[in-house]
Amino acid sequence: MELLAPAQQEACSFPSRWERPAPLRKEFELTTTLRRHLCRLFLLPLLAVLINAASVFADSAATGQRQVTKLADGVYAIQHQSSNDGNPSGNTTVIIGDREVFVVDSCYLPSLAREDIAQIRQWTNKPVGFLLNTHFHNDHNNGNKAYLDAFPSLAIVAQEQTKRDMDLIQPGNIERTPKQTAATIATLKQGKLPNGRALSEDEKKQVQELLPSLEQQEAEFKSMVYQPPTLIFRDKLDIDIGNREVQVKHLGRGNTPGDTVVYLPAEKILVAGDLLVHPIPYTYDGYPAEWVQTLQNMAQLDAVVIVPGHGPVLHDKTYLYLVRDLLNSAVEQLQARIRQIGHPGFHTVDDVKASIDLTPFRQKFAGDEKDLQAEFDDMTTHLVKIAFNEAALR
Repeated sequence: MELLAPAQQEACSFPSRWERPAPLRKEFELTTTLRRHLCRLFLLPLLAVLINAASVFADSAATGQRQVTKLADGVYAIQHQSSNDGNPSGNTTVIIGDREVFVVDSCYLPSLAREDIAQIRQWTNKPVGFLLNTHFHNDHNNGNKAYLDAFPSLAIVAQEQTKRDMDLIQPGNIERTPKQTAATIATLKQGKLPNGRALSEDEKKQVQELLPSLEQQEAEFKSMVYQPPTLIFRDKLDIDIGNREVQVKHLGRGNTPGDTVVYLPAEKILVAGDLLVHPIPYTYDGYPAEWVQTLQNMAQLDAVVIVPGHGPVLHDKTYLYLVRDLLNSAVEQLQARIRQIGHPGFHTVDDVKASIDLTPFRQKFAGDEKDLQAEFDDMTTHLVKIAFNEAALR
């Protein structure tokens, strides 16, 4: 897909609906239930497997698994599920210079990373010299080893806190996931969800469609190897990959301590990582008060194309400002409540949540789609929680 012409950008930059084929909505309802139950299994070692399995089934029924968008000559965004309707794999951006290639995020499964590598080799015979992990969540870096195997001189880049978090968390994720997946498969085969709820007859049929992909991914995790970053930076790193400048920036904390963006000044392209996830932000962890300022810092960059961590390419800053305003509203309402009750360290989130109303943003993010509205409500519940936790630690 070519970059949209300027006249088309405004109409397409902020869809009011989550574009998903109607026949897939039943499958999505099941995976939403699984997601809500499993979201506490941090980041999503098992949850990602379950959701990715649903997306594999959805692809076979409808749309195809990968969508490639040409952003400029030699710059491509790869969305591993065209409608972002459950696949946890983060978007991958490929930047081709005269000398070498710079890749942003290696996605969730090594098999998907190998597909991306094959695609890159169709575009160019130049080696991938740099691979950036935008943050430590494993849906953006489990494919690191696949890239290193393909390009042995590769430098895997990460902000220093991202490397610390990856080293702490990811080896255990990889070790636990096959066991958790096997246990979940066994539970599903018994006709139950992991929370013990019995599956309906319709859900049992859906599960039968999902099981082969779950089993395939269980096997893939058994052979997965953790590959840490090899080139660490603190605030910024400017790289010339041959007649193309790539600026790597840590603009502040947001979704994680080490969130990193990539900016191409000549092309006015910004790769945002999970600081932006479309159509519903990812707020299950993070630093909302600081996230607001980080998004404001991002907005100062002269960008006309933005690649979010998940979801379709954006062609203006409308969604960036919307996410910033949502987070800012949550933080300001929380602060107003704290002024009434005192230091949050002496209270619980239950003492503040009723005072924070984010429903004015519901229509802007979710439109009239009930499943998206449910996702928005779940997201804002967690946003209030992490905002409270952030305030309590001050």
